[in-house]
Amino acid sequence: MHVGVHCSLSDRYGHSQTPPLSQLLTPAAAAPAPLTPIAISSEAISNQDLSPLASWAGMAASDLLLGGPGLELQYHWPRADDDPRELSEIAEPRLWTLRADAHYPWLPLVLERSSGQLTRHVAMLLPHGFSPAEGIRFAPGALELWLTHRLYLLDHWALNEGLNCRQGLGQMAAVLGLELDPGFWPCLPASADPQPEAAG
Repeated sequence: MHVGVHCSLSDRYGHSQTPPLSQLLTPAAAAPAPLTPIAISSEAISNQDLSPLASWAGMAASDLLLGGPGLELQYHWPRADDDPRELSEIAEPRLWTLRADAHYPWLPLVLERSSGQLTRHVAMLLPHGFSPAEGIRFAPGALELWLTHRLYLLDHWALNEGLNCRQGLGQMAAVLGLELDPGFWPCLPASADPQPEAAG
């Protein structure tokens, strides 16, 4: 797996024209029901309440993958006008995200990518630095280790559900600036005949 752990300012949120995280509040273009963004209130964040994700948590694996990456989370956390921090630099939203990711490890696979939802989620989970000049910089090796673990975990999860999500996982890695070697994936067992995933 070829790895790069630095994202420049222009692509730190996964798109060259993406505004700061505080402005990432536009609806997802295509997502499974519900079609509207999921609001994460300050109360839910403070209480580490995952109920806003209940509609997604109740979906079958096939339904989660069917619509491709379309989940958008809108964090509502009060900040002073002169607070320069991004959400991924604030402890309370990070704790909520860590708990959500632990309960629902498929989140990175279904988060909307072009507006920076996936990159923000990973920044919530991993040590990183941020500056206006350099953008997000993940700790050396952290992104590669996390991604390798998550690729194996989600591949195993999908295969157990009779599904194949490797194309989507490869796209997820690419959004994070990482390229999978052609031989990264082990061969599927001869007895396994997973259904192909929907195009994402």
